[in-house]
Amino acid sequence: MRTLLTRLRHRPWTAAFLAALSAVGLVLSALVAAPVSSAAAAGCRVDYTVNQWTGGYTAAVKITNLGDPLSGWRLTWTYAGDQKVISSWNATVTQSDRNVTATGSGWNGNLGTGGSAEFGLQGSYQSANPTPTAFALNGVTCNGAVTPTDPGTPPTTPPTSPTPPTTPPPGGGCDGAKVCDGFETQSGTAPSGDWKFEAPDCRGTGTVTVDSSVAHAGSKSIRVDGKAGYCNHAFLSYAKDLSAVGPQVYVRMWIRHTTALPAAHVSFVSMPDSSQGGKTLRVGGQNSALQWNREIDDATLPAQSPAGVALSKPLPTGSWQCLKLKIDTSNGNLDTWLNGQQVEGLHADGVPTADIDQQWLSRTTAPRPTGLRLGWESYGVGDDTLWFDDVAVSSSDIAC
Repeated sequence: MRTLLTRLRHRPWTAAFLAALSAVGLVLSALVAAPVSSAAAAGCRVDYTVNQWTGGYTAAVKITNLGDPLSGWRLTWTYAGDQKVISSWNATVTQSDRNVTATGSGWNGNLGTGGSAEFGLQGSYQSANPTPTAFALNGVTCNGAVTPTDPGTPPTTPPTSPTPPTTPPPGGGCDGAKVCDGFETQSGTAPSGDWKFEAPDCRGTGTVTVDSSVAHAGSKSIRVDGKAGYCNHAFLSYAKDLSAVGPQVYVRMWIRHTTALPAAHVSFVSMPDSSQGGKTLRVGGQNSALQWNREIDDATLPAQSPAGVALSKPLPTGSWQCLKLKIDTSNGNLDTWLNGQQVEGLHADGVPTADIDQQWLSRTTAPRPTGLRLGWESYGVGDDTLWFDDVAVSSSDIAC
């Protein structure tokens, strides 16, 4: 055996054998070094809807993924003006100089093919607020077209699991609240379960329906077709008593409407109030801006002077807005936030403030809401179509 091994070790290799061995080596090298192709298609569309006023704006942003599924998304754009992002919802939005980056939240961080995610932001500007036109999703320009990101051979192994859905938790992240409802369990078009249609004083042609075509999150919302005229009350009413919520009552809702608040008085939130003998504490609009209204004496917050109205804000149209209310049932203080920003004219802290709370402080009894109605009540002119979604009522603060 040793003699045979010695002969093989010292035996000269033929040219043919070396050529064959070299060919085998090339094949092995190709098998080891060849990269695994990950052909994918990328493409996206961005709808950026802005609502602005002097010095400020909100933007509703909708991303639609036209390419292959994404596990985690990052949208970038550059402002051409001097805009500054102040706050955001449904995404984390950061800004460096004029460059803005938005990343998905936990529940909407994945995008399947054809899937979309919506988020919003509020910002300020000094001289100009031009709408950005160039967006990139995970580094790919969003131009409404689909392009391959790797022209190589498509992978032969299919995904082992489906892309997680982008639907957020029911109720929009308000677990533990007395009311926490995104209306996803509603069936049919008529409100049911804990909700019902109600026309508190008189009924006209206004309607309340479950809508499966428009939603802030998930697939359903409540649509209110509000009509002008006092006898056109149309409300979605919570069927259970809320008097145990307190001493601080927080109400949060996402609201979307189509027509700017009119000069005439309208209400879209109505809360029966035991301190008023069952009359209501209302939130709506007058002189084209948001306001509180107390039914028993028709007091408003802010005062409806030009200076008072200027301290309130309009309710932006055509996009989802987060409206949050706070009622302190121990001292009567009120607070209001629109998209996370406190509205100065809708803040009452017991300290008299000119053009804001002189009417409101004329009554010292603190409100005690016992119910919640969402809908439309006009005291003159003013049709509107509204949607409500992700509604919450709690004794503790609820984030937008």
